[in-house]
Amino acid sequence: MSTPLTCRAPATGTVQIDDDKVKVTRWDFDPGAETGWHRHGMSYVVTPVTDGTLLLELPGGQTMTAELKAGVSYARAFGTEHNVVNAGTAKLSFVEVELKAYAG
Repeated sequence: MSTPLTCRAPATGTVQIDDDKVKVTRWDFDPGAETGWHRHGMSYVVTPVTDGTLLLELPGGQTMTAELKAGVSYARAFGTEHNVVNAGTAKLSFVEVELKAYAG
């Protein structure tokens, strides 16, 4: 007997600012929700709003987990490819700031 195909619920991205220098998006995830596979065209900074655990699905079928702590930011370079999934049992939120322009 085959297992039926299931899909994860989508995370909700709410754009707060989108100007010539930055794009700021708040991401809200129910347990098990995902962003969907994407590639970042800009370097970016993430600031978690809540604690939580992310499952990161990576190119080539690899996965890794990341523990988020509210208020503890991290940065990633443009070109990052992944699908981001809330691997916890509680809702999870973070704010992502994509850098369109650098000073100078």
